[in-house]
Amino acid sequence: MKRLGCIALLSLTLMSCGEQPDPYRGVYLLLDTSGTYTEELKKAQQIINYYLGTLTAGDSFAVARIDSGSFSEKDIIAKVTFDGRPSQMNAQKREFALAINEFVESVESAQYTDISGGLLQAVEFLNETGAGQKVVLIYSDLREELPEGYQRDFDYELDGFQVYALNVTKLREDNVDPNLYMNRLTNWQQKVESGGGEWIVVNDLDRTDALALEP
Repeated sequence: MKRLGCIALLSLTLMSCGEQPDPYRGVYLLLDTSGTYTEELKKAQQIINYYLGTLTAGDSFAVARIDSGSFSEKDIIAKVTFDGRPSQMNAQKREFALAINEFVESVESAQYTDISGGLLQAVEFLNETGAGQKVVLIYSDLREELPEGYQRDFDYELDGFQVYALNVTKLREDNVDPNLYMNRLTNWQQKVESGGGEWIVVNDLDRTDALALEP
């Protein structure tokens, strides 16, 4: 009887272990490159450096540009899953930072802003990593402009995702009618939350605590 009890306890323990979520974290940062927003990319580097400093072995990180058609691997500027060896991880982080710096120094302004396609690409990438915690950061004024013929009328599947809107700058027309700014935020919030995701707005980029990932 005692033996049966031990076996049952062991089975419960194994089941419990099997149900634990993957501890690894995945972060995907989308950078708006349209119009004058390219001037804001220097600020984005402090966010990238923050995550390079906090993500660790087994975590995944990717940075991609938002341009005319963003549902594409070609828009990923840098991506990595960090190695467990400290020396190799440090080398990966240096290479990642270099790729971002080269991009920021040479980026050309995009004519259109396919935020929807970029978000869909982010979801696909993070799901493939198998990360237990999935975070998408959208560094943009959130005004989407698509080339003629592009279709972006779809629902997102964002269960378990956190989606951050960062540095949502106010456009010139927003000063005339603030409702335009508020409507952009509301529309994106509805898209994310209707897909099961969590929507967070962070405009004070000095508050790195607001971007902290729980272990």
